[in-house]
Amino acid sequence: MENIFKKMEQYNFWKGNLPNLGYERKLYIHKILKYIDNKLIKVLIGQRRVGKSFLLRQIINHLITNLNINPKNIFYINKEYLGFDEIRNANDIEKLFLYYKKKMKVSGKVYIFLDEVQNIENWQNFVNSFSQDYTNEYELFITGSNSKLLSGELATLLSGRYVKFEILPFGFSEYADFKKLPTNKDNFIAYLQTGGLPEMFHFIDNEVKSHYIQSLKDTIILRDIVQRYKIKDIVLLDSLFKYLATNIGNLTSLNNIVKYFKSVQKKTNYETLSTYVAYLKDTFVIHEVERYDLRGKKVLAGVKKYYLNDLAFKNYLFGILPSDIGYNLENIVYLQLLRMGYTVNVGKKDKKEIDFVAQKDNTTRYIQVSYLLSSQKTIEREFGNLASIKDHYEKIVISMDDIKLTNYKGIKHLRPWELV
Repeated sequence: MENIFKKMEQYNFWKGNLPNLGYERKLYIHKILKYIDNKLIKVLIGQRRVGKSFLLRQIINHLITNLNINPKNIFYINKEYLGFDEIRNANDIEKLFLYYKKKMKVSGKVYIFLDEVQNIENWQNFVNSFSQDYTNEYELFITGSNSKLLSGELATLLSGRYVKFEILPFGFSEYADFKKLPTNKDNFIAYLQTGGLPEMFHFIDNEVKSHYIQSLKDTIILRDIVQRYKIKDIVLLDSLFKYLATNIGNLTSLNNIVKYFKSVQKKTNYETLSTYVAYLKDTFVIHEVERYDLRGKKVLAGVKKYYLNDLAFKNYLFGILPSDIGYNLENIVYLQLLRMGYTVNVGKKDKKEIDFVAQKDNTTRYIQVSYLLSSQKTIEREFGNLASIKDHYEKIVISMDDIKLTNYKGIKHLRPWELV
């Protein structure tokens, strides 16, 4: 245990050492800090490499710097680090934690941070026990890269005892702030091509970017899905990811995807593809968006849209075609709405399609997305679809036109870099 404890020293703040804190993601920090100083388990979930570990370190720094918490009262491990390979299960982490308390002579409240907790077998036993221990004061923060982290029996076990935050890649305003750039069209186009994965901002060469994205995609596919679920048809899973990535924003159904694979002589069935799509969603690399009937006020089964968690997966692995730009823009807008805290559906009003119905706090925003309002026909379609909705909620058309249009029939026009 002494061995592992020594490895812990380099990753914790005990001796006044300050690990790399990265870019401060104020949106998430503000949300999370509102829940500090209680027994709720703070759960940060999201795709690999979106910055969850940096957020944990920023929270730790806030505790020490702004709340005057003794660094020795903070226990942090990251199960992605090789130094913690010996920590296999809940018993191991408990032994290490008790050893730490004895070794550091800790008194008072302890803040426990477990990064990539899904790599600890039966981690929920440790988390549940220590979060509810009424004889000592503990506050827990955990991260994970799988949406099933808090599903089924575990959600029941921890019911009412946790608060969840989904961490997304950088939005455009974060990207521009990180790179010290003005929020304008030229820089938005650069962001549209690069995506929002923070590590990508440090690369200049496109070949390096492509290798990084390929490696990340392989890790998600092979480690988080194939190994975890013992997938046999890796080629099919990889082909499905490519299909979804190159068809973002298109209405589709699993039946149509089955037909597509059969047309290219790839044998599969509805059940297999449904399972594989679920696995891709669980790793956060793909988002599935359901259709919402505005007249019937209900979610429609069957046809859905899919979006990427970051456009870099499409841009650097499969390229950008002229016909892709509108769909890529739609993907960016979808992700931004999630960052803003909206629940997002695709709208259906009779035979008209509304790109996004965004709902939050008993309010709704209807949004149409178009690359350019290049013709009267396009203008009539985008504004007309929204004008057909007869309620008082906000309606917005988003496009990348150089000129911002005045309101039309109460419908706003925004450029994507203005959606905040």
